[in-house]
Amino acid sequence: MEISQVESRITSFEFEGQVKQLNFVETTHVKPGVDCDVYLFVGDKTKDLGIIKIQQGNWTPPQEVLLGDRTVEGYVSGKGKLVILRGGKDREEHKVGDNPEEKLSVDVKIGDVMQWQADEDSNLSASEICFPPYADGRYNNLPDRKI
Repeated sequence: MEISQVESRITSFEFEGQVKQLNFVETTHVKPGVDCDVYLFVGDKTKDLGIIKIQQGNWTPPQEVLLGDRTVEGYVSGKGKLVILRGGKDREEHKVGDNPEEKLSVDVKIGDVMQWQADEDSNLSASEICFPPYADGRYNNLPDRKI
């Protein structure tokens, strides 16, 4: 049985030790196997939140960060990895999902290329917080391949 989109929405999110209330905005279909639920923080217009849901064996498109004051990628659930090419070249991998208590929060900077990859046998959920809130032009979507 499949859970409906409404049932999978969240109402609060912990970030940097504080639990913040959320308002759901929309679900964006990124590509087959990848969707993103977009949320606004109640009473805080300085940032927004995306919960990225990646089906097993899939990955997000590689994205180069072009704009923004701060972009924070985080682990929510499932198994996979976050790959970052610092400055577009120095590879950094963050494997997630082997420890259920695991927390991951990584800042990606302008000039970095990032990609979430779900393991072949597990779905993966990740968070993305954008300061200021996401707007077109923040990322350059690169050709869709694993990096």
